Amino acid sequence: MPLHIQTPLIESRPMSLAAGRSIWLKLDALQPCGSFKLRGVGHACELHHARGARHFVSSSGGNAGLAVAFAGRSLGVPVTVVVPETTSERARQLLRLEDAKVIVHGGSWQEANQLAQTLVGANDAFIHPFDDPLLWTGHASLIDEVAAAGCKPDALILSVGGGGLLSGVVEGLKRNGWDDVPVLAVETTGAASFHAAVEAGHTVELPALSSIATSLGAKRVAEQALECARSHPVESHLVTDREALQACERFLADHRLLVEPACGAALALAYKAEVLGNYRKVLVVVCGGATATLEQIQLWLAAQ
Repeated sequence: MPLHIQTPLIESRPMSLAAGRSIWLKLDALQPCGSFKLRGVGHACELHHARGARHFVSSSGGNAGLAVAFAGRSLGVPVTVVVPETTSERARQLLRLEDAKVIVHGGSWQEANQLAQTLVGANDAFIHPFDDPLLWTGHASLIDEVAAAGCKPDALILSVGGGGLLSGVVEGLKRNGWDDVPVLAVETTGAASFHAAVEAGHTVELPALSSIATSLGAKRVAEQALECARSHPVESHLVTDREALQACERFLADHRLLVEPACGAALALAYKAEVLGNYRKVLVVVCGGATATLEQIQLWLAAQ
């Protein structure tokens, strides 16, 4: 059995009425660790464990680190997660709840990642948060489940951070023969490394990240994400932090499920009928986020 679960696929009546079309939700916020990350991370951890890895090292202040910690605890493998100083105390506590050793280092993920790389020994496995073919193959299982349910959409909406989810979803679409299903890839304006790459025609490093959607905070998107945009119909969309936060609040009211602003970016687009064109059946990947609290979302909204 894989470490991830098969998540519910439902039609959202409130969102369908708001958007004037059929909106379907793949509820990966219900994964045991709170996000879709467990699909790819679990797949990678199981393979590394089978090959003899006796310790997992990761660099992530959020969902990827939580997925590695959950996978390690499930497999009986110790886990070290290096997080940047910007990681919230709640995220650190959640990592410790999964028995992970937490090291705080640097002002950004890039700095935390540099230290993490130095901690990998001969019998260890490094689990990247987004840029690894093993992760993409694991994330593709999300589309396998949708295909098995016979629910082919006219378009699919997802959030983009480092590009791991996008890369996995496109892999899943291709292996299920859904090459004609476009992906609407959404970022917040302060963390739009994928949008910058699409515009430039090559990956670029953002000088800074200013979005409160910190889970989307990769200064440079994975090369594979840009390759997906070349080989598959992918539309790049931007929303504001405020729109993402408002979507989180609205989704909580509509479906009694709290997600973080990174997930709110995709939901914000789904609530916008005017940008969905002629797509009549739209699937939204509700990617989740375990570190969100309603109090924090409301404080961010008040500050906008």
